[in-house]
This record gives sequence, C-alpha cells and structure tokens, in this order.
Amino acid sequence: MASTCEVCGKTVHIGRTIRFQNTGKWFRRATKKSRAFKPNVQRATLVVQGMPMRLNVCTRCLRTAHRVD
Repeated sequence: MASTCEVCGKTVHIGRTIRFQNTGKWFRRATKKSRAFKPNVQRATLVVQGMPMRLNVCTRCLRTAHRVD
C-alpha cells in the first residue's frame, strides 16, 4: 500500500520513541529510537470531476469527502 495521500499529499513523518523505563538521572538515560509515523491510507473510489477514480486517500480526506457529498 502506498503511504502517500493523493489528495492532500500527506506522507511518512520521522519521529522518536522514548522508552518509559530508565528515565531520571543522567546515568540512567532513556533510550531513544527513530520511528516512522505513517498516515492511514486507504484505497477508495472517489468521484473527481464527474468521473469515478480509484485513489490512495488518507482517512482524514476520506472523511472530509464523505461530509462534503
């Protein structure tokens, strides 16, 4: 599944996860790892300019399109 929304252009963002244990003093620093925050992209059929098209759409855009129709 593609991880890019074809409507708004939302893509993968990189962030960090911090381990809950071992926090506090400087000699017990919590480990920090990079991770990817992926958008929830679904394959949906939307009507664009009067023609149905299959697009990779994030759920936020899908919800907005459903509300507008």
